[in-house]
Amino acid sequence: SYDTPPGPGRSPAAGALAILALSPPVENPVMPAVLEAQIELEIFRLPHAPEDLPSYATEGSAGMDLRAALAEPLALQPLERALVPTGLVLHIPQGYEVQIRPRSGLSSKHGVTLINCVGTIDSDYREEVKIPLVNLSNQAYTVQPGERVAQMVVAPVTRVAVRE
Repeated sequence: SYDTPPGPGRSPAAGALAILALSPPVENPVMPAVLEAQIELEIFRLPHAPEDLPSYATEGSAGMDLRAALAEPLALQPLERALVPTGLVLHIPQGYEVQIRPRSGLSSKHGVTLINCVGTIDSDYREEVKIPLVNLSNQAYTVQPGERVAQMVVAPVTRVAVRE
């Protein structure tokens, strides 16, 4: 479990606790009636984590790109699946989830997608995030170290009371 920041002697790239976003709600310039609330998402880097933290590709991106934390390329044969490490442990605030989604370009161009289509990471999960990829094409695909393999969307969770 990675509930606490690393101790002395760890390099910033291995064991650094990064904060991705923190600010009060701001007015959305595209849709002025919509307020965008940004929350704090702490990320703990494991020693094999890629240099780049998850990030939004454009101003309008809903998801942040996640990269493969691989020491060497990983060949996925047709219909083969693999858990691709990210080297990241997320500290998701209570009341939120992280949704892991396929990258559309990887899916449409190469037939590589997520086994479970959309994965949910709960706020109390404290292990390394791994991406369950599957190659649905009829050709091998090689995942490169640092390649963008999925995207994550942080979303609020509504808890319900079940009645009969």
